[in-house]
Amino acid sequence: MNLPEPIEYALASLLAHKLRSGLTMLGMLFGVGAVIAMLSIGAGAERQALAMIDTLGLRNVYVRHKEFTEEELQEIRKRSAGLSLRDARAIEGAVPHVESVLPRIKLEPYKVFSFTGRTKPAVYGVPSAYAASAGLRLVEGRFFSAKEEAAHAQVCVVGARVSRELFGYESAMGRDIKVNDVWLTVIGVLRPQPGSEREFRGIPLETTEGELLLPLATARRKFEREILRDELDEIRITLDSKADPIESAAVVANLLDRLHGGAEDTSLTVPRALLDQSRRTQRLFSIVMGCIAGISLLVGGIGIMNIMLATVLERTAEIGLRRAVGARRRDVRNQFVIEAFILSLAGGVSGVLLGVAIAQGVAAYAGWVTVVTAGSILLATGVSIAVGLIFGIYPAWRAANLDPIEALRHE
Repeated sequence: MNLPEPIEYALASLLAHKLRSGLTMLGMLFGVGAVIAMLSIGAGAERQALAMIDTLGLRNVYVRHKEFTEEELQEIRKRSAGLSLRDARAIEGAVPHVESVLPRIKLEPYKVFSFTGRTKPAVYGVPSAYAASAGLRLVEGRFFSAKEEAAHAQVCVVGARVSRELFGYESAMGRDIKVNDVWLTVIGVLRPQPGSEREFRGIPLETTEGELLLPLATARRKFEREILRDELDEIRITLDSKADPIESAAVVANLLDRLHGGAEDTSLTVPRALLDQSRRTQRLFSIVMGCIAGISLLVGGIGIMNIMLATVLERTAEIGLRRAVGARRRDVRNQFVIEAFILSLAGGVSGVLLGVAIAQGVAAYAGWVTVVTAGSILLATGVSIAVGLIFGIYPAWRAANLDPIEALRHE
């Protein structure tokens, strides 16, 4: 392929000084590599955070009980009965734009076994509407109905790991499990959910694999509870599309403060607020890392300018000869601008490859999610080329403005 003469001449000039050209590109290479790696790690972290927040639901507000020592609970119970069904009913009746209020009881069983195995699952009592609200899917069977809940039916739905530990690889459907002194019949097996994170920003993210769910009414009536413990461990509030979750959470907080006599024995989690906070943190991270990468690119640009100035000095006689045989100032200027462009482009492309390699290495070594986007590649390469051209203009202008006669006399 025949290249235009100015480009061929520029390539020949750069290849004649391979070491110098390579060292000149290093600044661009590391700068662009840092930008690509930073943006890919940041984008991966944001995607992972969004996926975790999405599992919580952006239209949900969670009320959770707080853990205290027995002595602290004795003092708190003088003012507050703890998180209870009364709170759930009050929220449903007093907070606007509420679609559903789902209370949850966490049981602390001392034994869970079947005729073929034992396990230690997380055992929860939940209402029949819980599956639809939490987006639970089943691989076998069904979730318990409102009728079964009202009848205090001794049925349960188990996660995949619980089924495997209790029944091996046989079907769990219709099999019996004993939780403490209560026998429960398995009527459904939950589909495993993707992801292995246990918490996000201090908020527990339960996976269904190790869960055993039974009707809320059954858990209340047929299982004992320590007198000082909260009746519920969580209330999930789902709002309609008209509500602002952050404003609704403030209403819930005020309501609970009155119901609990000012005792701070509950905590509120608003996934929407977590999303906003995550985006602010990510934006700050991107700005800081962008500044660091920008400094690398700036240093690379200064390196290009220094080398180009040295090249102008080295080739002064050549420039004078070209001018003497008819080359215009524009031709000389374009020649040096093309050389600066090629250096910055080569450094940018090499930096992209380095950045992708760093991102993949981080993902493999640290187990982080990294996302290399076309936008980040175009941004980093474009900035590197722009920096190279900007810092190449002054040497090119200086070369073009040399006096031909003085240049010919230069030794």
